[in-house]
Amino acid sequence: MDELPVYLMDRIARLKQEAVGRGLDVIDLGVGDPDFPTPAHIREAAHAALEDGANHHYSSFRGVAELRRAFAEWYRTRFGVVLDPESEVLPLIGSKEGIGHIHLAFVDPGDEVLCPDPGYPTYQGGTILAGGIPRYYPLSAETGWLPDLAALDRQDLSRVRLMHVNYPNNPTAATATPDFFERLAAFGRAHHILICHDNAYSEVYFDGHRPPSFLQAADGTRTGVEFHSLSKTYLMTGWRIGVAVGNAEMIAALGAVKSNYETGIFPVVQRAGIAALSGDPALLDDMRMRFQQRRDLFVDGVRRLGFSVETPAATFYVWAGIPGGEASGPFCRRLLDEAGIVVTPGAGFGPHGEGYFRAALTVSETRLTEAIERIRRLNR
Repeated sequence: MDELPVYLMDRIARLKQEAVGRGLDVIDLGVGDPDFPTPAHIREAAHAALEDGANHHYSSFRGVAELRRAFAEWYRTRFGVVLDPESEVLPLIGSKEGIGHIHLAFVDPGDEVLCPDPGYPTYQGGTILAGGIPRYYPLSAETGWLPDLAALDRQDLSRVRLMHVNYPNNPTAATATPDFFERLAAFGRAHHILICHDNAYSEVYFDGHRPPSFLQAADGTRTGVEFHSLSKTYLMTGWRIGVAVGNAEMIAALGAVKSNYETGIFPVVQRAGIAALSGDPALLDDMRMRFQQRRDLFVDGVRRLGFSVETPAATFYVWAGIPGGEASGPFCRRLLDEAGIVVTPGAGFGPHGEGYFRAALTVSETRLTEAIERIRRLNR
């Protein structure tokens, strides 16, 4: 427990509550929890399922068969990836749960896990809780925030069991190409490393850019698993429903861990998930359009104030370089204390995130405009 850091988003939430307690009008761009409501057809399916007493009981950790088939069909339609819903699909209580538990299936004490820096903190936390050792690989603007696989090839990787990869990326909003995933699968196969790809943001994309799946690589389903979540795709963050798909042996091992830790997703939520996955995909176009409008507004605004920003092709995050060499922690604290704005310091995602902050576009355009004005006043 001494090695386990305080979870970054919990720390941000506490600082926000302290600021609210002091009477500040806080604009929260910290946590990636969109303000849009869950679509009506999903809520209606949940309401109908709630009225059915058959859904008030325990559920298998494997999820109902209809949900597994719905996930498999969604992957076939969206990515052209064919999955066996019996052996290659495992519903999760949110993808974070599966990402954490995968270490308990494959990491023995002293084993190493490749984790991105900067990266989602659960990769690190899950490794530590399994007795493993996080081994960080750097991401940088120079490489497009992609791992340098050639540099990793030259290292001793004999103790590495898993590698976490995440595209579209949190926090940097970088995206990957099918060619990169082909090279990543070959890297995993060459070094006997299991690839864990976090694909939570694949449906939050802009300008017609449709992010690929790792499983589209020729050896994708042989070398790893992919985690997806309905949280961002269907605006179901609080519902807690996701999926692990891919290598059947990895799915079975993860299922064995889950069966010892918890029963299945609340059946009402599973029925809502089926409705989400089988609904009209055009419904997501409105979500993407609204996030794109927010992206354009905020990126343009902070650029005019001197921040270095690449226009993100996916996710609802903006990864901004802080001008003047100010460290990200003090900058973000000053932004909260003096301007009432919550953003996440880049260093909170790892040392290579220093010099940046992450803003989540999860408030209205009116509030984003207000945030830009407050930053302007703060830095003038």
